[in-house]
Amino acid sequence: MTALDLSSPVAVVGTGTMGQGIAQVALVAGHPVRLYDTIPGRAREAADTIGARLDRLVEKDRLTGADRDAARARLLPAEDLSELADCALVVEAVLERLDVKQDLFRGLEDIVASDCLLATNTSSLSVTAIGGALRSPGRFVGLHFFNPAPLLPLVEVVSGFATDVTYATRAYETARAWGKTPVACADTPGFIVNRIARPFYAEAFAVYEAQGADPATIDAVLRESGGFRMGAFELTDLIGQDVNESVTRSVWQSFFQDVRFTPSLAQRRLVESGRLGRKTGHGWYDHRDGAERPEPDTAEQRQPPAYVVAEGDLGPAGDLLALIREAGIPVRDEDEDNGTRMVLPSGGQLALADGQTSVEFRDVVYFDLALDYRKATRIALSASQDTSPQTLAEAVGLFQALGKKVSVIGDVPGMIVARTVARIIDLAHDAVAKGVATEEDVDTAMRLGVNYPLGPFEWSRRLGRSWAYALLDDLHLRDPSGRYAPSLALYRHAHASDKREGTAS
Repeated sequence: MTALDLSSPVAVVGTGTMGQGIAQVALVAGHPVRLYDTIPGRAREAADTIGARLDRLVEKDRLTGADRDAARARLLPAEDLSELADCALVVEAVLERLDVKQDLFRGLEDIVASDCLLATNTSSLSVTAIGGALRSPGRFVGLHFFNPAPLLPLVEVVSGFATDVTYATRAYETARAWGKTPVACADTPGFIVNRIARPFYAEAFAVYEAQGADPATIDAVLRESGGFRMGAFELTDLIGQDVNESVTRSVWQSFFQDVRFTPSLAQRRLVESGRLGRKTGHGWYDHRDGAERPEPDTAEQRQPPAYVVAEGDLGPAGDLLALIREAGIPVRDEDEDNGTRMVLPSGGQLALADGQTSVEFRDVVYFDLALDYRKATRIALSASQDTSPQTLAEAVGLFQALGKKVSVIGDVPGMIVARTVARIIDLAHDAVAKGVATEEDVDTAMRLGVNYPLGPFEWSRRLGRSWAYALLDDLHLRDPSGRYAPSLALYRHAHASDKREGTAS
């Protein structure tokens, strides 16, 4: 099946923010659109709001006056569900309750034509369970738009267990015809984005709960070293702590309380206290008028070391060696295969985060992963109470000589960016191995749905096929709860790579 013809009416049931956004997308694409809400008068109000948005598009030269007038003429509020009888697609954006959605679609099934495509915009419920209430669940799909729907390009097209591929294809092609970027996804808790994104929040909260660093410092490291657009604390304040925690809890419960998706107790306390983020004026941060934003912890200026000794090429941190030389600091090379450490004049070592802790070694400072060491403006270091002050000072001074701000955090295995990226890579491999989506669609979804600088598989290729597995394996030894246990998919990926490259596992 191809995309719906533009002459085909599209209905949106539910006229909240998301419903209005989806209606606007279909309307601007050229469809006649019907709006329905169970609360009398809401559909008319929503139509007026959409009309005002079209006016603003004209003011911004994104829509012509003639196109706006034509779109307004195609937008019709419906007072009764029966007025949707001739629609070729009905998209639901109502309350996130299974019984409410099932009742709605049972009623629709008695009204619309037998080939009408029925879709839910749910972000947390099972598409299969909603469609299970229908006599003909083959025509039922998930069309998960991201808010704000008119602006964000991604649409997850979710096939339930009983969804017919022809209807999934029609939904996919229709979303693409509307100017969106669709990705195909099986019906799994969280779909693609909300499943694979959980570690971005969870690991930041875990570092905070372990008193490794404060929210402002963790956010700064994720942005300035990891390349993420926002840190986890500021992003959840924007989303709403209650909303973000609800999604995490839903995914966790849907996976039968899998420890990999365990919610954060610190975030739960935040929700219980009513500090929900920007919408209440206070979350992780104080958003009230006049409140000062806390600054990330930044180390005082230190002298750079006279030289460094590089043991190997530093692996994913290899660009540092060129930067150190450009800063005028001599680099002495020592041949060592796959080395990821530098020796400082104090005799201490500076090592890329690998899932181990500084306290395990005589004198080691760890540095965090960066998306791009040349462009990164901040680097995190971790040390234990036994680390030599001179070694830590030389490590701080080295990165400062490269033009980086330095944040010294606690002795947290895997640090901040490294453990976050490793877990995202692991969940992505696990999802693909279980048929949730293709590698390409996973990368597309994570870049467009949550603005990641790289997709998980792009990261995996850049860092090396065994990097994430090795880091998580070390983390799992130090936290055997199962939270960091590498998936079988990641294990196979890493060891298959070893065989192809002729190295020992």
